[in-house]
Amino acid sequence: MKALCWHGKNDIRCDTVPDPRIEDARDIILKVTSCAICGSDLHLMDGQMPTMEAGDVLGHEFMGEVVEVGQGFTKFRKGDRVVVPFNINCGECRQCKLGNWSVCQRSNRNAAMAAAQFGYTTAGLFGYSHLTGGYAGGQAEYVRVPMADVAPMKVPEGMDDESVLFLSDILPTGWQGAEHCEIKGGEIIAIWGAGPVGLFAIQSARIMGAERIIVIETIPERIALARKSGATDIIDFKTEDVFERIKEISKGEGADAVIDCVGMEASAGHGITGVLGAIQEKLTATQRPYVLSDAIRAVRPCGIVSVPGVYGGPVPVDMGSIVQKGLTLKSGQTHVKRYLEPLTKLIQEGRFDMTSMITHRSTELADGPDLYKAFRDKKDGCVKVVFHPN
Repeated sequence: MKALCWHGKNDIRCDTVPDPRIEDARDIILKVTSCAICGSDLHLMDGQMPTMEAGDVLGHEFMGEVVEVGQGFTKFRKGDRVVVPFNINCGECRQCKLGNWSVCQRSNRNAAMAAAQFGYTTAGLFGYSHLTGGYAGGQAEYVRVPMADVAPMKVPEGMDDESVLFLSDILPTGWQGAEHCEIKGGEIIAIWGAGPVGLFAIQSARIMGAERIIVIETIPERIALARKSGATDIIDFKTEDVFERIKEISKGEGADAVIDCVGMEASAGHGITGVLGAIQEKLTATQRPYVLSDAIRAVRPCGIVSVPGVYGGPVPVDMGSIVQKGLTLKSGQTHVKRYLEPLTKLIQEGRFDMTSMITHRSTELADGPDLYKAFRDKKDGCVKVVFHPN
């Protein structure tokens, strides 16, 4: 079969690889009908995540049609359309029983490796390094889904692929990022980044009742989508002082909560701060702190800093500001299964715009390497890439 594979920094190829096969009674094999490139995939392309190996199949946003099931498997039948969360869940460990799906204690085949890096293991993830289990991803014609009796969801009748594909990651991620802000109605929320996760965070904050939604972005097409999604204020970080503008909008109070939807792919900033930050990144093992630093500075005292943006290693953080301002920091990979049913209902009610952000579509995985570059470089107005390989 054809699949998009990692071969080193900035080296994504469309390879011919062995078809997946059933390895356990809880497995299913999907014929992938839709998959997407996620902003988190750029961390892999950019060499920011450790433990990638040449030939690893990429992709954690996918869905498809069941073509094979493990012996005795009953949750799905051949022909069922299924959307798959990016994290793999056993359903049996203490964290799964608590609903903390992103930190399942049993699904990561390389749990010891993850524990050495983070203290405890994370859940296994599709297509996202050997640190998270080394599972083949779904940017492929077919994919094996382990523990498929727990997290994956059968697509309700009448819903097409593009209306549910993003339940695999970016819609729940944007929702959880907003949920962490504890929005009760009337708040000022500042969101860094109007990429796909940021756009869903904007929509989620609007649904939850935020009064002002400030978006920090500089790409014109993303700014237009942010306004369409519900942003009330835009700050172009290349031409404006973000901190001063947020103070002005909030009448000196600061944002009630802030959301970092960028993570380790943050731009280096401008002026001497940007230069010094870039030097520090080159000389140390730390990752880019620019957005997180801005967010911590801009939130009001006793406010909330929500971080759905992905980091994979150490980041220099101003703990002085966190402590002295009494801030609450909330983060984590998304507990996708927790949100599948409620978000599906909101989609069916028309509360989310699921397709406007899709700027590039292809039926050929062979287009993948070029589309990865377009997405990374924000060329040709690229905001979200979706493949329909079968």
